[in-house]
Amino acid sequence: DHPPVLDPDQAMLPGAPLVHAVHESNVLIHVPIRKGDVDKAFADADVVLDGLFSTTWQEHAYLQPEAGTAWVDDAGKVVVETAGQWLHEDRRQIAAMLELDESDVIVRYNAIGGAFGGREDLSIQHLLALAAWNLRGRYPRQKIALQWSREESMIGHHKRHPMRIECQWAANQNGTVTAVRSRIVADGGAYASTSVEVMKCAAVFATGCYEIPNIETDGYVAYTNNIPSGAFRGFGAPQAQFAAESMITRIAQALKLDPADVRRRNMYREGSLEPTGQPLPAGVSALMVLEAAIAEAGSRMPAWRAESLPPHIRRGYGIASGIKNVGYSFGYPDNATATVELFGRGEIERAIVRVGAADVGQGTHLAMQQIAAGVLSVEMSQIDMVTDDSSEAPNAGSASASRLTLLAGGAVHAAAKDALQRYQGSEEQHVVATANFRPPATTALDPATGAGRPNFCYGYAAQAVVVDVNTITGNVSVRAIVSAHDVGKAINRQQVEGQIEGCLAQALGYTLLENFIVRDGQVMTPHFSTYLLPTSLDMPIEIVPVILELADPVGPFGARGMAEMPLVPFAPAVAAALHDAVGIWLSDLPFTPERVVTALIKKEIHESVS
Repeated sequence: DHPPVLDPDQAMLPGAPLVHAVHESNVLIHVPIRKGDVDKAFADADVVLDGLFSTTWQEHAYLQPEAGTAWVDDAGKVVVETAGQWLHEDRRQIAAMLELDESDVIVRYNAIGGAFGGREDLSIQHLLALAAWNLRGRYPRQKIALQWSREESMIGHHKRHPMRIECQWAANQNGTVTAVRSRIVADGGAYASTSVEVMKCAAVFATGCYEIPNIETDGYVAYTNNIPSGAFRGFGAPQAQFAAESMITRIAQALKLDPADVRRRNMYREGSLEPTGQPLPAGVSALMVLEAAIAEAGSRMPAWRAESLPPHIRRGYGIASGIKNVGYSFGYPDNATATVELFGRGEIERAIVRVGAADVGQGTHLAMQQIAAGVLSVEMSQIDMVTDDSSEAPNAGSASASRLTLLAGGAVHAAAKDALQRYQGSEEQHVVATANFRPPATTALDPATGAGRPNFCYGYAAQAVVVDVNTITGNVSVRAIVSAHDVGKAINRQQVEGQIEGCLAQALGYTLLENFIVRDGQVMTPHFSTYLLPTSLDMPIEIVPVILELADPVGPFGARGMAEMPLVPFAPAVAAALHDAVGIWLSDLPFTPERVVTALIKKEIHESVS
């Protein structure tokens, strides 16, 4: 027997025990990105800073654990009722496992409370289908049911990838960042899941939303005997930009410059080149979003500064920016299909919108209904939505990558427009139109240099935070958050604000509270009594969403996705505020009271010695 492989760096060493004997090594993927002349840029720089950052696992903690029912209907089809993020992909995988035609499998989604990437992989769907299929003769038309307990859910499905990021950043005296060298190592756990794509994203975002002429990034994912890692809201961007944004602020501190000015100097603009060497997709609003966050925070700053605090409470302020792709990437032919039916004599009396888009609490179905109503100029009450049955609704793709508003919405917009034109151009009382929406193509990354067009759209965010630090206990309380986002067009403003607020709760947990512990390959925090989630009392008194509507050139009515973006800049904004409050830099998530107190003690010892 071999000892378990628990550390991803150790797992990649020659001679390490293999997690999967069929592979030659435990390295699941290596993503290199090369741009410019990094060695020369470092040699010529006025300042070079080193950074070492680590993040840990995060549990999705959706309201409903995995559950479902399955049976074989009178037509001999396997029916699975459950919850997930992609109807037709679940159907495809189940059909393949049972060696059935896809048309012989029906997947139906029920309303659930959240997913956050945690339902992208199959959990119990295939088990339900297998049981129903194998028992169909013994128990005809009987339903098979299966439900995981919360503990089973927490140890059974994948988590956010832990990452270790070593980096060097070089800059000139005026704050221009000239070069970045990064090494990212992620713990993929025992199975691949979506680790390959997560690391591609992390590597692309290792330099944040800044145009840097010289880049050398190496991203690795290693198999280990730990719990598997996979998709989670942000998909590699929060981990990578925790490091990148922290380094931008530290460079500003080292050069005695305003962190906002250093961001302004280096930030992406229209036509800027990505690390992969291609111009950014049109609609680059990173700078406008930053200025909006700074302006809103500035208007509130006098009130924040005027508040009286006990002597052991220190207040600090921090800012950070963020970028995240919208839609699938790296050459995947992303698309969505929708069908619109119109009924009525002379004028539209009723419409049916068919779009197989999972609503996991984010309000997608309402947004699709609003888009159709906007195109057709009818009341929403006249539109029936068919969305949750793979046999009745066409494939709109996954509820992930912040893609459904843009892609599924684009398909609904196109189908509704086509149906309306057909209806107005004929005397038919029933018109049907189907549209397949395809965004601009992306490309795979070059395996040696990372060159390519990784994404067709980005979302941009910026945040300003106010934190209070208890210097006795180490507890960090977030007093206020300003979160600015360019959403292209807010199809439903209330839902956009709700996504910002909900995502910030998840970001706060990731940054301050949620310490998922795995020891010797075993999960040590399988309950909410040991894995702490933020409650309403942990959330700040003030959350200020700032919504910019700078139309995206691709999205319906100019809309682009935004549901993941609030998670991206939050941790580095809190890290900057912590430094502003008490003069310590924390580089390991989460910022638990123990870590804060330890850093304060080290700072006090260092100051007393010097």
